[in-house]
Amino acid sequence: MEEIVEIRWHGRGGQGAKTAALLFGEAALETGKYIQAFPEYGPERMGAPVQAFNRLSNIPIRIHSGVKNPKVVVILDPTLMEKVPVTEGVRKDGVILVNSQDTPGELKERLGLKNSTIKVYTVDASKISLEAIGRDVPNTPMLGAMIKVTGILDFEPMVESIKDKLSKKFRGRAKLVEGNVLSIKRAYEEVAGE
Repeated sequence: MEEIVEIRWHGRGGQGAKTAALLFGEAALETGKYIQAFPEYGPERMGAPVQAFNRLSNIPIRIHSGVKNPKVVVILDPTLMEKVPVTEGVRKDGVILVNSQDTPGELKERLGLKNSTIKVYTVDASKISLEAIGRDVPNTPMLGAMIKVTGILDFEPMVESIKDKLSKKFRGRAKLVEGNVLSIKRAYEEVAGE
């Protein structure tokens, strides 16, 4: 792993970008990695664009500023691509993962990255979450897809960590927890790359 891997999450209020960054951070911490997980708020209302961030490292992280040049960008809502500069600052060797039914090639063109070395991946996380959870909350499927395309954490320990956290958060709602776990696993298998 590189010295520090930075991740930027784009979503809308209510889609779980902040929760995904926190769940990822806690799972990474349990593997012995150093981690930062933090949101950036604008107007805190349902549907408003939000960002969340992670830093992951095998050594202590001494940076305490915003993420400007992420290696990974995760987009929970594809409509943000027309409203927010989602590709801004992405490293040349970066990865962009989008919740979309479109192909990676189509999105690479839409994002203006046709001749770029940035890799684009897609997964229909909304469909997966509707089928597995009963609601369009794409954050947990996107976690599974992100782990697949980046390989920055071992998949099974991450899933177990998230299952444990969700079991505490949704105590007595085993079906919801199992739906989220299923959505993570499905997205891991269904993510497509260019």
